[in-house]
Amino acid sequence: MSSDKVENVLVLQGGGSLGAFGCGVFKALAKKNIKLDIVAGTSIGGINAAVIAGSIDKEHPERTLEEFWLELGENSVNLYNPVIEELYYKSRSRLSRAAETLLPTTDEVNALWSTTSSILYGNDKFFVPRWRVDYMLKDPQYFDPSKWTYIYDHSHLVKTLEKYIDFNKLQPDGHPNARLIMNAVNILTAQPLTFDSSKQKITPRHILATSAYPSDNFPWVEIDEGVYAWDGALLSNTPFSEVIDASPVIDKNLFFVENYPMNIEKLPDNLSGVYHRARDIMFCNKTQRQIRMAKVVTRYLKYIEELYQIIDKNIDPAKIDKKQLERIRYTYTKMKRERGAEIKNIIHITRDEQFPYYYEDTDFSLETIRNSIKQGESKTNQILEKISLVK
Repeated sequence: MSSDKVENVLVLQGGGSLGAFGCGVFKALAKKNIKLDIVAGTSIGGINAAVIAGSIDKEHPERTLEEFWLELGENSVNLYNPVIEELYYKSRSRLSRAAETLLPTTDEVNALWSTTSSILYGNDKFFVPRWRVDYMLKDPQYFDPSKWTYIYDHSHLVKTLEKYIDFNKLQPDGHPNARLIMNAVNILTAQPLTFDSSKQKITPRHILATSAYPSDNFPWVEIDEGVYAWDGALLSNTPFSEVIDASPVIDKNLFFVENYPMNIEKLPDNLSGVYHRARDIMFCNKTQRQIRMAKVVTRYLKYIEELYQIIDKNIDPAKIDKKQLERIRYTYTKMKRERGAEIKNIIHITRDEQFPYYYEDTDFSLETIRNSIKQGESKTNQILEKISLVK
């Protein structure tokens, strides 16, 4: 039914700066010499996937991806003020222990500073706000914000990615490091858009489209004439069905990189926690039903194959209506050819959250980036020690 080959597939969720976690995951997989056949992603996951698949360093794409993330961190603006930090420490020291627990921790304060910096100033290597003075002459709507359909210009990402991606690889017969799949959504029709390097040439425009999240105030991208795209996370932040559709008869080991945890231990205890948890639920992995259905299809095809073999070997064709037998044979052959991939292993690699912080996906500070990469690598190593992949 399915082929003898088993594909290793890395599926990367979106999540802004949380994508650094996926960088760490890929580092661990690379160090374990786990070769990826398909790398799929949406939003920042799509950007990660594109760097992995098209890395200018064919031997060590994990280094290329880490260099990309460190460059983002090194170019983040930081409003950190040591005077304010000192005042904050002094104010905490004067409070009782009970009152002190009501204040945010130092890590939370630093994250808030970094997030505020991103919101106000952007990041020159990724996105910048339209209100910057240098946009005054090149933006015809600069003085008319009532007509704005976006606030942050993320076309700066293209120039950054050109240092890390060989776009000639990202096309049919381009010999990428792995087959690249990204998703987006057609704004006018709400239909999914899938970008597949084995079927089309992937350009910077496709990467901008998969990361054009409207709630982050990024602009839509015109992919083809009259086809306007937004971030695929609007439909699915975990592009699993796109992977299955890409090679529906090849068995798979699936690595899911989950920036948004599905499970938590307790209910939120304040509004910030409520908003944070609602956001996690919106973007967490919702592929369980799709996976169950894929397994059901696989089982049904096995049953059909057994029944077909019984009919073929034990029943005289002359006793069966010829047209009916042809329909059975055609339906079976069609299903066998179009579906049947068996999911051999599913590995969930989920980011841990130190504290619920709604804007954590906008914290591009270098320290946070490094910590996220380290966490992704560490968690992946722990998981790989406990499993044995089907090859």
